[in-house]
Amino acid sequence: MKYMLIMRNTSDAAIHEYEETNFEEVINAMGRYNESMMKAGVLLAGEGLSDASEGFVVDFNSETPIVTDGPYGETHELFNGFWIIEVASKDEAVEWARRAPLGRGSKLEVRRVTDESDFDDFAGNEYIEKEKGWRKEQEERAAQS
Repeated sequence: MKYMLIMRNTSDAAIHEYEETNFEEVINAMGRYNESMMKAGVLLAGEGLSDASEGFVVDFNSETPIVTDGPYGETHELFNGFWIIEVASKDEAVEWARRAPLGRGSKLEVRRVTDESDFDDFAGNEYIEKEKGWRKEQEERAAQS
């Protein structure tokens, strides 16, 4: 099973604490965590995200989607990055999530990544079939690089 671990800061205090932390300590803590997941063979992907002020939001509440620049004045949670891991069970995902080197005010949302079995009721759908082909192509490209 694949799980996505989504890092979120949920308070101004967490952001302030992060800004006060020696960035090399953050790099080292994240590096050790990533290394432990790679050695265990569970890490599939992981990326940090740039500052929210560099991002934008696409709002689909109107007929035509509206794009606005960040930062987000009313947002009380900011996404900072993610990991995708492949583990044998939800309990194992919980154990890896607990080891993440995050500070107070941070949260880690853990969500299972869907797979083909989640769409069994739509077998034969054109795009479900295309998706299988696209995934195979991606695997082949990844194997060549």
